[in-house]
Amino acid sequence: MKFTKKKLALAIGGALITMSVLVSGCGTGSDKKADTIKIGVVAELTGNNATYGTSITNGIKLAVQQLNDTGGLLGKKIELVVADNKSEPAEAANAMSKLVNQDKAPVVMGLFASSSAIAASNVSEAAKVPFLAVGATNPKVTLDEKTGKVKPNTFRVCFIDPFQGTVGANFILNELKLQKAAVYIDNSSDYAKGLAEFFKKAYTEKGGTVVIEESYLQKDSDFKAVLTKIAAAKPEVIYVPGYYEEVGKICKQARELGITVPIIGGDGWDSPKLVEIAGASSLNNTYFTNHYSPDSTNEASKAFV
Repeated sequence: MKFTKKKLALAIGGALITMSVLVSGCGTGSDKKADTIKIGVVAELTGNNATYGTSITNGIKLAVQQLNDTGGLLGKKIELVVADNKSEPAEAANAMSKLVNQDKAPVVMGLFASSSAIAASNVSEAAKVPFLAVGATNPKVTLDEKTGKVKPNTFRVCFIDPFQGTVGANFILNELKLQKAAVYIDNSSDYAKGLAEFFKKAYTEKGGTVVIEESYLQKDSDFKAVLTKIAAAKPEVIYVPGYYEEVGKICKQARELGITVPIIGGDGWDSPKLVEIAGASSLNNTYFTNHYSPDSTNEASKAFV
């Protein structure tokens, strides 16, 4: 999707209905005869990824309001208990532990960043509490690396990165007709590393060449030295599978250095903050894959807008 007119919106309503099936099998967190169903929400409400958690939580609240206004779930009203993971994986585990052990939430949903979702899932799996990740796209979120099996209590409502990386590669090769790519990876993120891996695999298998690969870390702020090195490799496109905070600075600094080639990314770009950080002009000729477009003609999508 081209950068104009983008918005984070995931299938929160459908997910809540799915969660009601799980709730019906595990009680309401206290008394099954209670008037409410408790659902835990863990989200990035502060920190570097705060716009994701805010969007996710607002979407869940909207879906809950609509469901409660039309009878709720299983004849009961939904009660949300929200915990902030502060955009940190360790805090995601702590937040999940609070929701499960202290708040007694029988099910939990939320999280956008894959590293945080993986950490939270480790806690919910140990407690055998169903967890539905909202935007975490790395395959390891739902896959147990030790056993190689799908985790029995972890679910998601979004696409995964083997699909997203392939779509990005196809777009660059088939739509933009560009054969030489640079890849600039956030080396501190499971999401970025995984998406880069799947992008490179699809891109090279379909005839593209990765001319240079470089990395950065979350919370880095000066990217010009590495961008200069990337420019010297003369790529036709730069693939940056990171989150909006660093991506905005990368796009801005790339344009300041005179790098005009397309810059491509994934759903981690999707935040209003990206425009504030990069500036609108720096985002010309940029694209990213995403879960949703407000231009969709689907009736449910039009009603949401």
